[in-house]
Amino acid sequence: MDPVYVPFLPTRRDAWQAYEQLDPRVRRRIAPLWTFVPRTGPERSRGAGSGFDTEESPTLFGRWLTRCIDAVLEASSTSVGWVDATHVERFIEASANGLWRLATGSPLRLVTGPERDHGLQRYTADLALLSGRGLGVRILLDTLPEESCSTELLELVDRVRLPPSQLDLLLDLGPVTDTADAGKIALSALDLLAGLRPWRTVVLAAGAFPRRVPSFAGGPPLVVPRHDWLAHRLVRNSRPEFRGHLLYGDYSAEHALSANIPSIRRPGPPWGLMRYTAPDAFLVAPAPTRAPRRSERVRAVARRIAEAEIFRRGGSEGERWLEACAYGTGSAGTGNAETWIRVGHIQHMSFAVAQLTGDEE
Repeated sequence: MDPVYVPFLPTRRDAWQAYEQLDPRVRRRIAPLWTFVPRTGPERSRGAGSGFDTEESPTLFGRWLTRCIDAVLEASSTSVGWVDATHVERFIEASANGLWRLATGSPLRLVTGPERDHGLQRYTADLALLSGRGLGVRILLDTLPEESCSTELLELVDRVRLPPSQLDLLLDLGPVTDTADAGKIALSALDLLAGLRPWRTVVLAAGAFPRRVPSFAGGPPLVVPRHDWLAHRLVRNSRPEFRGHLLYGDYSAEHALSANIPSIRRPGPPWGLMRYTAPDAFLVAPAPTRAPRRSERVRAVARRIAEAEIFRRGGSEGERWLEACAYGTGSAGTGNAETWIRVGHIQHMSFAVAQLTGDEE
């Protein structure tokens, strides 16, 4: 069966473990795009250049990257998808072996973009040529695209010297907070860029999961519209000619800038987010990671999600975990912030596939 869904996932343990733990029937319908997070330093800006590339230890970087690549290779051993090394590819000497392994030893396709260094574009394209699997071209769409975007894209295509049959167009709207605005950008990008070449695949992706929510207050879950999904429906209704050629993508149940945050970072706040994906919205509820009566409070948060009218009992391993957490006892089984992200990914990706295949009940 062909993939119907492209989640853009960061190379973090919660994401690759969630992907591995999906029902195999669900996993066969998914082609993920993995983005390697930076190892150290400040958070990167979306589409930023190499201003923060100050790796102090090539040895430590190489070991860290090898572990990340091993995990992604294991999770994607039989899966079609893409891998974007934008935050690590500039360290050519330290990353060369790992990128070679990805290109020649996995079913994943490498990714480049028009805003990246021309030398790195060619390097990535050469690896893609050796792999025989082609290349993904990721276009960052934070505003309405202008005519210059098509010129830059055509120049990139000419530079990488790969046939259209080996090129995928990955249109990335990043974080979106308004369905109409996201739909307008998406439609403009499709009209301007999708027809430039007979692309092998066209993906339209956006992320609507919130980056910040009010701190823990014990109230009902926050309801956040899934503008990424709603914009996708708007586009499909407005451009029915794309229905058979356009793949839906999102950032799963995580905010769209997560992959820009370094792997090594300071401890987070004393709470994390439980999350649940409904047909048109996310339910988001802060839960304590360290506090008196923590387990009891975590279970109360899980119950507020599990008792919501839109909760689908037993729908996936994600729903089953939330139910067990909500109605269990003691400290075992309440997890931590990383657990809640992993469970959220499992539930979200399972439900996204069900929505796209008409099997959400």
